[in-house]
Amino acid sequence: MNVQVSYEEKETGTLYVVPTPIGNLEDMTFRAIKTLKEVDIIAAEDTRHTQKLLNHFEIKNRLLSYHEHSKRERFEQLIESLKQGKNVAIVSDAGMPAISDPGSELVQEVINQEMQVVVLPGANAALCALVGSGLSTDEFLFYGFLPRKKQEKEAELERLGSLKATLIFYESPYRIKDTLQAIVKLLGNRQISISREITKIYEQILRGNGKDVLRWAENNEIKGECCIVVEGNDAGEENASVWWQNLSIPDHVKHYEISDEMSHKAAMKQVAVDRGISRREVYQKIHVKK
Repeated sequence: MNVQVSYEEKETGTLYVVPTPIGNLEDMTFRAIKTLKEVDIIAAEDTRHTQKLLNHFEIKNRLLSYHEHSKRERFEQLIESLKQGKNVAIVSDAGMPAISDPGSELVQEVINQEMQVVVLPGANAALCALVGSGLSTDEFLFYGFLPRKKQEKEAELERLGSLKATLIFYESPYRIKDTLQAIVKLLGNRQISISREITKIYEQILRGNGKDVLRWAENNEIKGECCIVVEGNDAGEENASVWWQNLSIPDHVKHYEISDEMSHKAAMKQVAVDRGISRREVYQKIHVKK
């Protein structure tokens, strides 16, 4: 049990999670600027990127790198600084730190050490994209980046396909077309929104059914990080997201053999998982003559 009273005085320091603009410097809050000026150390994902932000707001505090490749080295250093009573701010290149970001591990460890974590409100691409999509905000799931490998990506989409919640993904412009193809293939022709260059001068939001959005993406060059928002599964159409529903079992197996280059055995196993039946039943449908 951990009860935090965020602003009571303690001998240890406080870790401040400070969001930074995702494209427009005017989105930096007064409180974020004040906090960065007052802390003892600022831990940044990319010090060169963050230094430009600090220079703009005339912030001259100590800056340290904290990213995927330096976190082991910096982890203990930052924890020790907090134990000594120093205040630390963590920032990412853009938006809320610890969301699809190595900062989450630092936050967890500070909590485990029973020290203070104070999160400042600020810019976040996922929530901007969700609200701007026009899709339901009653219930939503933020996933982050889907796996890069095709088979793993499709497995995750199949797992998420039955959820009623609106789905939110981050994606690179280099993989956006492949990801949209997988979404349409596995989740059906749902309503989709793509937001890119959020808060920047070239901000663009696409809204439409999956096939139309995919067709647009295939015929246009897409630049900038993208946020994909996908309509949740309609409870009244529980099978709408099952892409294989009109395939026979032999054709279902053949699909995996051809499209995903699976062995016959692996394809039968996957079909059994998809349909919730035994591998023996799949085998009998294909190989046992009546």
